Amino acid sequence: MVQANYYQLDTDDNVETTPSIIKEVTTSEYDTTRADAMDFIRPTSLNSGYSHDTSRNKFIQVLVKYTKFIGPGLMVSVSYMDPGNYSTAVAAGSAHRYKLLFSILVSNFMAAFWQCLCAKLGAVTGLDLAQNCKKHLPYGLNIALYILAEIAIIATDLAEVVGTAISLNILFGVPLALGVVLTVVDVLIVLMAYKPNGSMKWIRVFEAFVSFLVVMTVICFGIELFYADLGPAKEIFKGFLPSKAVIDADGLYLSLAILGATVMPHSLYLGSGVVQPRLRDYDINKGYYKPDMNDVENNHDNYKPSFEAINETLHYTMAELLVSLFTLALFVNCSILIVSGATLYGTTQNSEEADLFSIYNLLCSTLSKSAGTIFVVALLFSGQSAGIVCTLSGQMVSEGFLNWTIAPALRRSATRAVAITPCLILVLVAGRNGLSGALNASQVVLSLLLPFVSAPLLYFTSNKKIMRVQINHHNDCQQPRESLRNSTAKKNGTDEEEIELQELVETNSHEQEATQSGSKDATEVVENREETVTPEYKDMSNGPFTTMAAIAVWLLVSILNFYMLVSFASSQEVHV
Repeated sequence: MVQANYYQLDTDDNVETTPSIIKEVTTSEYDTTRADAMDFIRPTSLNSGYSHDTSRNKFIQVLVKYTKFIGPGLMVSVSYMDPGNYSTAVAAGSAHRYKLLFSILVSNFMAAFWQCLCAKLGAVTGLDLAQNCKKHLPYGLNIALYILAEIAIIATDLAEVVGTAISLNILFGVPLALGVVLTVVDVLIVLMAYKPNGSMKWIRVFEAFVSFLVVMTVICFGIELFYADLGPAKEIFKGFLPSKAVIDADGLYLSLAILGATVMPHSLYLGSGVVQPRLRDYDINKGYYKPDMNDVENNHDNYKPSFEAINETLHYTMAELLVSLFTLALFVNCSILIVSGATLYGTTQNSEEADLFSIYNLLCSTLSKSAGTIFVVALLFSGQSAGIVCTLSGQMVSEGFLNWTIAPALRRSATRAVAITPCLILVLVAGRNGLSGALNASQVVLSLLLPFVSAPLLYFTSNKKIMRVQINHHNDCQQPRESLRNSTAKKNGTDEEEIELQELVETNSHEQEATQSGSKDATEVVENREETVTPEYKDMSNGPFTTMAAIAVWLLVSILNFYMLVSFASSQEVHV
């Protein structure tokens, strides 16, 4: 066997290190770990290159770690590119061309802000928004919020179900009523595929399926932008600046519809409920949490994320969320409005005539049959993904607010049936006529519900008692054995094998002492030690700036909603 020689610096702290103080070690003595490799001499000419490689490797490690968190943000972004967004963006583009792109941009910023608060709430408390309402709010207020949340789910389902039914009608000639009934298939997908308290493997498979639908939607609109005659790019960029059209009666109504279609109430429950699996997986792997073997349904009712899990995962969770919202969701929403503005503006009398059927027909006549088909395919993909996510949100709402005693499958099926019944009645009564107006109206209803749904989120995340995490809860304020061993080895410069041997000797000696002194004395020592432990907490509530920003956003939405209601009451004409 070929023996390679390496030269290692003498690590004596009392001796100034020079290139002459070295010792020869063999391959068998050489530890190939990254930490030990840092101690070996490298030629001076390679130092700069090595530093560059270290930075690059660190970046790659962060990027690889980030990929493990991809999924929840994509699922949340589905809520911001559903058929409700199609309806409102088509109406806005046909009436004002590109001028309401500003409304989409502002709505996206609001959505990102609320979703960061949702992720923070779900990570720190280990509960979603609905569960926090049940835990911390009075019974009467909790029931009132549950009713509003169910109305929001029904209004959301109205857009999802009808959008899917329209796409099936255009692509395959399926009657609208039958298309609505066929949308119950997403319930079966959720029931079979998504197990929020199950293994990370199946959760990632479910997230990958939803992500596939999202990516296909993005690809379709990328092709649409290539087909459409958009005009000067300057006009598009001007649309992202504020204009008078945003505050006009018609523009304000459509802006509120865009806000309701973007910052959807059900997405707040979803965003606070999809972050726990990775936290729990981290705690299980690190030994911070042991699942209850008697918990048949894996509800993990007693689970609360550790400070280590929150500190390790929250930043990556928020980063993945923001990337998803400001790339995929914003791109799709802007693309819908841009395509509709380029094809429908000036061709219809008002936005009520600009429905999903009309934009399909115009795309086919002005661009090509393929352009119209791709638009409807994108509608189908987004309708399916949004329907799945809406079903998941409805499950969180019904299970979080109330103490159900029936089987989960029956409960979720009943919730879905209640949600799609109004959609079926609407299709049977109205048919295609007035369908676009009903969809836009549902988005306005969601906008009106947003202040009531988001108020508890603001309260919870600003409450120091709710948003605190115990930081000394592991084995008498000690780190897990693996973490402690690593830190001790680093500090003393010893091998992990030596630490393990030392721990084994100490354990045996403690056992002998306990045997000699008697179990009673040992028990008293343990009890006294536990009594001396004082819980220490880390405050993770909103800071003053975040709290003021949240209040400002909440007040802005509330004032706009109040203004719109006053406009209706004073009989001002508002076209949809």
